[in-house]
Amino acid sequence: MAKRIGLLGENISHSYSPKIFSLFGDFEYLLFPTSKENFEEFFKNNRLDGFNVTIPYKVKAMELCDTLSEEAKAIGCVNTVIRNSDGTSHGENTDVFGFEYMAEKINCDFSGKKVVVLGSGGSSRTVKYVAEKHGASEIVIISRTGENNYENIEKHTDADVIVNTTPVGMYPGNGKSPVDLAIFKSCKKVLDLIYNPSRSVLIQQAQELGIDCINGLYMLVCQAIRSANLLLGENIRDDVADSVYEQLEKEQKNIVFIGMPGCGKTTIGKLLAEKTGRDFVDTDGEIELEFGLINEFFKRSGEQEFRKIEKEVIERVCKESGTVISTGGGVVLLPENITAIRENATVVYLDAPLGRLEMTGRPLSRDRMTLMKMYFKRAKLYEKCADFKVEVSPDPEETLRSVIECISL
Repeated sequence: MAKRIGLLGENISHSYSPKIFSLFGDFEYLLFPTSKENFEEFFKNNRLDGFNVTIPYKVKAMELCDTLSEEAKAIGCVNTVIRNSDGTSHGENTDVFGFEYMAEKINCDFSGKKVVVLGSGGSSRTVKYVAEKHGASEIVIISRTGENNYENIEKHTDADVIVNTTPVGMYPGNGKSPVDLAIFKSCKKVLDLIYNPSRSVLIQQAQELGIDCINGLYMLVCQAIRSANLLLGENIRDDVADSVYEQLEKEQKNIVFIGMPGCGKTTIGKLLAEKTGRDFVDTDGEIELEFGLINEFFKRSGEQEFRKIEKEVIERVCKESGTVISTGGGVVLLPENITAIRENATVVYLDAPLGRLEMTGRPLSRDRMTLMKMYFKRAKLYEKCADFKVEVSPDPEETLRSVIECISL
């Protein structure tokens, strides 16, 4: 009889865990969203063979387990619970394994380093345990109200490593960061346990500052391997982690097209969505559904009002996962849009010769001279936003092939 396993947590509808476990083998992994009032009863009386536990129940789960692994005891929380044949429960902390591999992935050596950990929940205990185990010289836990908090964080700007264990910036609360990395002049590594979005605001700032960084997806995959081995009695090899991680990154990220008005973003976007079976969203189309033709909107309300509405649409649409999105030509004019687009996407800049840009129905493309001035204003912004630049061919199918080759789909 197949084992019944799953995940207990509070807000878990967008968890990647079912997808990850499906890549390990042919078995079912279920989600069990559980309120704080019902957690203890469900923990004790469910008929699962075992389960994972996530925010905010990792500490409470430890208190309810009959036995604990040495790591779970040392850390003070569990994320994997195994149901024994006699009905008792055993708690493990596979996050330790996941975080160690995450740190190793970017060559993060804690030895002799000052580590600042953002957040004081169950995950921060795991990070503290690993950092101590690997010889960190100082570990500072930053909480909202403790001795070390966000009001006096300037005392610790000499940190070598910063680890974010808070949910600040996590889907659906995209667009936020727990700290400004610019004040941490000595920081060499940033590890963000958030994995949705793929490039949180914290990760994007680290990249801009040239700081080695990684999101939490690799940790999630590696701890899931250890959990699966414990819960299912499997023998999944650690080296599976890279392939699973890469597959998830590709599947979960949006593919966003940017570029000049009339370069073919909507055409190529629709073709790619059809080719890959993804949903397609045109941000200009979304605006027109609510406000009518963009040309008429420009005449009626002006560009400034349009950019305000466009920003709201970008923030909403780009939060999602696995979608093909085409954007308006001027979307890169607002820095906030660039951040929102890049958070959870592979961004492709379609670059077409000015002479081939379609101008009909474009409110700002009045003539070729205007178009040229627009291009010189926007070209560097497109390149800043994009992960890849693709030259547009007269044949849309050829352009599509170039896109697919470029992003390795």
